Amino acid sequence: MVRRWFLALVGVGGVAVLAYLAVAWRPAIAPIDPPVASSFPTELVARGQALASAGGCIDCHTIGNGPVGAGGVPFQRKFGTIFSTNITPDPEAGIGRWSLAAFARALRDGVARDGKHLFPVFPFVHLTKLSDADVGALYAYLMTLPPVKAPARPNTIPFPLDVRALQAAWKAIYLEPGPYRPDPTHDAEWNRGAYLVEGLTHCADCHTPRNLLGAEERGHPYAGALFGMLWATPLDITPSPAPWRRSELAHYLRDGQSETHGTALMAMQKVVRSLRALPDSDIDAIALYMSELMTTRPNHERGIVKALASPEPRDEAERIGSRAYIAACGRCHEQPGATPEAARSPIGLSSALWMPVPNNLLHIILDGIHRAEGVPGPTMPGFRDTLNDVEIGTIAQYLRKTRTTLEPWGEMQVMVPKMRDVPMP
Repeated sequence: MVRRWFLALVGVGGVAVLAYLAVAWRPAIAPIDPPVASSFPTELVARGQALASAGGCIDCHTIGNGPVGAGGVPFQRKFGTIFSTNITPDPEAGIGRWSLAAFARALRDGVARDGKHLFPVFPFVHLTKLSDADVGALYAYLMTLPPVKAPARPNTIPFPLDVRALQAAWKAIYLEPGPYRPDPTHDAEWNRGAYLVEGLTHCADCHTPRNLLGAEERGHPYAGALFGMLWATPLDITPSPAPWRRSELAHYLRDGQSETHGTALMAMQKVVRSLRALPDSDIDAIALYMSELMTTRPNHERGIVKALASPEPRDEAERIGSRAYIAACGRCHEQPGATPEAARSPIGLSSALWMPVPNNLLHIILDGIHRAEGVPGPTMPGFRDTLNDVEIGTIAQYLRKTRTTLEPWGEMQVMVPKMRDVPMP
């Protein structure tokens, strides 16, 4: 009897596995001869180049000053490291034998030409919203890149998470395939902004927290998230007490700086540089859509008053913090007009001071602010080699306590050494 039950369970399990594999299976799409670059209209290629820039395709698929689109960029996740693939038209290592249909399936359904499921580090959950015209333009541009014979680097994902067929179950839960459908309750500009934010530029990929399966938490869209060791700011509420004005947000997206919110850092500097490929009308549409996503921090008027204050120290801890801050930072931040870099936002309004974790502020103090290529804005020296962990933590807590209405950060003695171990940009 026990043996019969065991065999029955094995049989049912086998049938279930076979049924799942049948559902998960995707056929390969026949390879093509690599198209001739000159077969694509110049205007279409130029449009595709702008879309690829704005969508971050080149940043994610190019290592430093290496060959454009050759892949190999590491993306570290809790479950391992995934390396971006070669998207040049090389027929063996790249996508040279991919038809437009195969390329569209990868963007829309997260399935490669050979039928393998792609890992969701590739943002197909957003790129699925692209229009047929934009998919065609991207394809045209990528097929005109110089082909590079750079084989894919092996990912470091443990079994069974590396079984690509399991991605079919993930997609069944989290992927809503299909192009963006305009919202009839909003005008064309708002819908254009929504299309760009939710699709091409996939802002939620960094700014939305993720669950244990690595999917964006649908119940907390744009609520902010740790991206590596840095905090991607929430877009559903203004982090600092100063509300984002639409015009100011558009200026920030164009130039990477804001009068009241500070300067774009690291990954966001790359985003600003990439968005320069879009016309001003698209930047304005993005700013419109995002400004309607944001709410204002409660009691923001009180927060603004505190942020702009230069209070006298009230106790010994504040006196120590004040002395450390003035000695290291006062020349630029407390004496307007003293340096050519004086056109900076008030330090108390910096989003980094109002974050739930001190990571961003500690990173700024340690490594400073550096201009990315093509992105204007103020610079700031880092104090990694001139201030010790206690001094850096003291300055950070002093600013948090005297320039915000929030509670001090905890475990500063732990966080400063952790942030010191983060590689310099």
